Amino acid sequence: MSKSEREAWNRRYGEGSHRSKKPDPFLLQAFEEYIGPEFPDGGAALDVAGGVGRHAIWMARRNWKVTLTDISEVGLAQARKNAGDVARRISFVAADLQEVSSGSPRAALRLGRSAYDLITVFFYLERTLFPHLLRALKPGGFLIYKTYTLEQRKFEGGPYNPRRLLKPNELLEAFSSLRVLHYRETIRERGIAEFLGRKA
Repeated sequence: MSKSEREAWNRRYGEGSHRSKKPDPFLLQAFEEYIGPEFPDGGAALDVAGGVGRHAIWMARRNWKVTLTDISEVGLAQARKNAGDVARRISFVAADLQEVSSGSPRAALRLGRSAYDLITVFFYLERTLFPHLLRALKPGGFLIYKTYTLEQRKFEGGPYNPRRLLKPNELLEAFSSLRVLHYRETIRERGIAEFLGRKA
């Protein structure tokens, strides 16, 4: 990601874009059905491109220790403010995830092997990051992934660049080593794919 893209996201957050504090319903569903029963006392989570912290904060309030990473320093500053008294349970990391996936020595985030019980990715797509996410999951850990598909080009809003849109069944193929607990692609109102998998 270029410096100009970081500046663009800083500007968006500064102008009030992407400021929702409400967690995505898919996160709530995954926790209720699968993750909560397995991790009743919380665990270690990575929230990828988490912006103002809507998912990281929700998890931190449930005793999870969360690493929240985003390219935008402005978004992370808002997340820290939004977190209030649970900010102590969240590490806020401004990182270019393309640098992370390329192994650049400049990368602000290192994805260690078997570091997280849970990784969440919502509305962000960087394919070179996929193997790093798999490696960073602990055995028994969960991956929640939800983002736009190519079908989104039929609707207004969201990205239109194919690089930022999933192909049919792409998440199933990319994370085929995980046990699939939920997968759905929808074309109602938006083109979206939802994936929940668990590492053996």
